Amino acid sequence: MKSIALILSLLAGFCCFSQNKQLLYNFTEVPQSLLVNPGADVAYKYYFGIPLLSGISANVGSNSFSAYDLFANNGVDFNDKLRNVIEKSSNKDKTYINQQLELFSGGFRVGGANSQSYVSFGVYQEFDFLMYFPKDVAILAIDGNQNYIGKSFNLADLNLKAEVLSVFHVGFHKKINKKVVLGGRAKIYSSGANATSTKNSGFIFTGQSNTSPNIYNQIIDSNLELRTSGISKFNKDEYDGSIPKDLLHNTFFAGSLGLGLDAGITYYIQENWQFTASIIDLGFIKQSKDIETFTYKGRYQYDGVQPNFSSIDEPENIFDEFEKAIPRDTLYNKYTTNRPTKFNASIQYSFKEYRSDQDCNCKSQETRKYRNAVGAQLFAMTTQKEPLVAFTAFYKRSVFEKLDFKTTYTFDTFSNTNIGLGLSGTLGKFNIYALVDNVLEFKDVSKANSMAFQFGLNFVFQDPEE
Repeated sequence: MKSIALILSLLAGFCCFSQNKQLLYNFTEVPQSLLVNPGADVAYKYYFGIPLLSGISANVGSNSFSAYDLFANNGVDFNDKLRNVIEKSSNKDKTYINQQLELFSGGFRVGGANSQSYVSFGVYQEFDFLMYFPKDVAILAIDGNQNYIGKSFNLADLNLKAEVLSVFHVGFHKKINKKVVLGGRAKIYSSGANATSTKNSGFIFTGQSNTSPNIYNQIIDSNLELRTSGISKFNKDEYDGSIPKDLLHNTFFAGSLGLGLDAGITYYIQENWQFTASIIDLGFIKQSKDIETFTYKGRYQYDGVQPNFSSIDEPENIFDEFEKAIPRDTLYNKYTTNRPTKFNASIQYSFKEYRSDQDCNCKSQETRKYRNAVGAQLFAMTTQKEPLVAFTAFYKRSVFEKLDFKTTYTFDTFSNTNIGLGLSGTLGKFNIYALVDNVLEFKDVSKANSMAFQFGLNFVFQDPEE
């Protein structure tokens, strides 16, 4: 139990991911921008992504320390490094891990050559991990309670959600008029595995007797719960399958099901002033497959001479009393989890009209294209406690007619020096894009607080006059 608590504590501090895709948002030269705003002003005859290569994203970082802090070859003992990391961390430090892999995607115009209505669809795999740093539990795990007489260790610090799932989606967006583009997306979630522990409370306290300095009063008041779906069979002694293979099967074919909705809008205040907003993953999953809920609920109090819970010298009957006072119960009730809902909004000013070297096509109904754009974006995401918020300033430029560049500066919980660079280019019908966050940290990745990239390959087909 001590080792598990320490590992969870390290994970919470060491891995900080974010699903804020500020480089992709409103980068309408990339079809995948529809995934973060189904109301983005994206126009095409049809497109399709190269399977498994059309959308790959990963993001890793830490809001309180880097890999260098733990593994630097500087002569400092590892345990001391670990204590320093725990000491400077807070139970308000958040961890959000998100990884996505698009299996396939596509879209096409509906309603004829002059229509401004489009359908998009696809399937992607996603992994989420959201956790608050359990500082009190980490201290107790590494140091024990002997040097913390009179301190109450808060068990509510244990707060996490983890899930691997697949998402089947279909979206529709339409340019209503020259000013407004509306879009929506319906989603079916299939959860292959879920672990949720967010409603914990209780404490561990060791006090010293006022009358006898060698007598200690130890209290454990526990109200802990861990709900799991799609996991329990992997822990059974008789299980002899392949975990990766079975997890993949659960995720795409036999998972717990749920429903979700995305919605978005683009509004042109003026031709070169644009407002956008979107809400993503407003949905839930009914966890119903391979369900187990573990609870540790009760109160235990012990008066004795040994304040160290981890001591091997404790009499065996004390542990028996503890197990009776705080038993582990296993329940098999279905439960519902909400998806982490994301909100985006941006304002953009475009300038310096782009003029193509090609012959003028007087039949084209395209709006003007500008070489440059500047703006700001707000991102917020629900968590178990307070929302995760980020603010981004950005600059976009059309380097050539089919080569576009975007740079961002983002301020969030994890970094205040996050500069991102994105590039999207189209050669013939072939589109490739690459987006990289926190480029300043690449000079020494071991000291990086956060790093991220997105990459994809598509085929995009426009009308001949475009």
